[in-house]
Amino acid sequence: MKIVVAIKQVPARDSLLKVNAQSSWIEDSDLSFEINEPDAYALEAALQFKEAEGDGEVVVLCAGPDRATQTIREALAKGADRALHIEIDETATADPLALARLLAKALEAEQPDLVLTGIQSDDLGYGQTGVILAELLNFPSATLIMNIEKQGDGIRVRRELEDGWFQNVDIPLPALLTIQSGATKLRYATLMGIKKAKSKEIKAVSAADLGAPSVTATRLYFPPKTKQSQIFDDEPKAAVAKLVEKLRHEARVI
Repeated sequence: MKIVVAIKQVPARDSLLKVNAQSSWIEDSDLSFEINEPDAYALEAALQFKEAEGDGEVVVLCAGPDRATQTIREALAKGADRALHIEIDETATADPLALARLLAKALEAEQPDLVLTGIQSDDLGYGQTGVILAELLNFPSATLIMNIEKQGDGIRVRRELEDGWFQNVDIPLPALLTIQSGATKLRYATLMGIKKAKSKEIKAVSAADLGAPSVTATRLYFPPKTKQSQIFDDEPKAAVAKLVEKLRHEARVI
């Protein structure tokens, strides 16, 4: 079975983010980067599934700039067999649809049996790339997955629901799953794994060959901080009516 794991390189969680001088993206020259934690759980789920089956291949798929190679090597050191690196400027991957289209195009030649992603990215947090990718691939999908087992010609997955409830679902293959963070314990790369990773294949793919994303960030800025307040001196019922009116037509939150 061929399992593809989509991973992303993100700034370390304790990073202090600043907008660059061009206001086009964050200033990344002094940042440290790491694998997106939800994607690390997706990788762990893939490796455990492969080990349980006794065979198969785990392929890492990553879209990002040159520095993303460091994160790809980390995934290979943990046990992935090979990798695909879509070389692209980071600002071009800010839109989930554009990114999913790139990933789907890259997967055409791979024909995977199972695609795994994290539930969301630590930096942008849209939580949409995986489910959009499933639609583009025309794969059945399930989210918030805690466990995967082989079941005949398909798989059985355990989904985390609300209030301590879980759901078991049988899904045919090929399929796409988004893995819940904390579903299992993450492994560390061993010294032998780090050595082996140096000789594993990382195939570079140009985003231009796949079709460049249609969305580009033109301006990035922090929202202005202002202090505004209004006091309604009316009777409670009238004050509530005015508050609802403000929230609906000015703040537009209801």
